[in-house]
Amino acid sequence: MELPEPKISVRAMGREGEPLVVIDSFSGIADELLQAGYAATYQHAGASYPGIRSWADPSYLDRRRDLMMQIMQRVFGFTQGVRLDASTFSLVTQDEAELSPLQRIPHYDHAGGEVIAIMHYLMGPESGGTAFYRHRRTGFETITPQREDHYNAALAQDERAYGMPPARYCYGDTDWFELIDEVEAVPDRLVLYRGRQLHSGIIPDPSILSPDPHKGRLTINMFLIGA
Repeated sequence: MELPEPKISVRAMGREGEPLVVIDSFSGIADELLQAGYAATYQHAGASYPGIRSWADPSYLDRRRDLMMQIMQRVFGFTQGVRLDASTFSLVTQDEAELSPLQRIPHYDHAGGEVIAIMHYLMGPESGGTAFYRHRRTGFETITPQREDHYNAALAQDERAYGMPPARYCYGDTDWFELIDEVEAVPDRLVLYRGRQLHSGIIPDPSILSPDPHKGRLTINMFLIGA
């Protein structure tokens, strides 16, 4: 099957200028990936993720191997190769009333700069994209190992000043965080950013979240480790 011509954009986010890469028409097999996601067996993803996950075969990335390697080298500066750390179908399912305090605010995946997060959208804008944030008290848009202690202390100050974050999925400006960028969900749109970036999934209508992959917010999430 001939691959569609990808549409690629790269932009710098916020004041810190971390790159955000958006590739439209990435795989050319979005319907096949959806079918694989429908057939997958899901389990709870652990304390941090508000939903369920299942392994996703990452081999389709090879369809764009040359493009991915160019991005890893030219945008993220990895000259000695990359390896895949995780690949999952993901479904956000948790009711807002059951969100833990840390699930109500933006998060980062890993403080190390070598971790690149991939979000592959399989559905349209109604499923919700991804938003990126600046922490107001510190001004941090990324959390590095050197910043973690300061950031955690500042979150405790926020809680004392403003109370617990409300029991809802975060989107937009709050007392704690400022929205700096966002990406809309588009079928077969693949997005790459450093895992240290503060971000949160956009959940347009939490009342329709479902553990049924035919109805729920089905995406593919991956992590690449660069060197």
